[in-house]
Amino acid sequence: MKKMFLFLIVAGVFSCGKKVSQENKENNSIPKESQKETVVGADSDEHGCKASAGYTWSELKKECIRVFENSTRLNHADDGKTYSTVSYVIFDGNKAELFLDTQKESIILERKSEGDSWVNGDWQLISWKGYVLKKAGKILYTGE
Repeated sequence: MKKMFLFLIVAGVFSCGKKVSQENKENNSIPKESQKETVVGADSDEHGCKASAGYTWSELKKECIRVFENSTRLNHADDGKTYSTVSYVIFDGNKAELFLDTQKESIILERKSEGDSWVNGDWQLISWKGYVLKKAGKILYTGE
């Protein structure tokens, strides 16, 4: 019985070694430039923000932030479509920064005084029963 057990262990070691050796041969047959190494956490943007950890650059705060923390969620206005994404707005004094799922870059809006809406070109964020975001007079997003 002991001999059989020892034989199984030795056979297992050699078969594992052979498989690893075959894998190494297969990988070596692929040109080095084709072999890509994945480095976890190496997804920093030009500002050093790690998207894999949920961080994005805020022009308003001048730092990497997680837009889903300490922000107001904006949902697409009810237009009959189903969306799987949301957008966010953060505030700092009389400025607001929009992180929209339809825009690559954030948008900074500004208001003149307390009670006014935040504006940038044809974008307008109104504080009314939560928030309403319009572009060229059309309601695109709402949030609380």
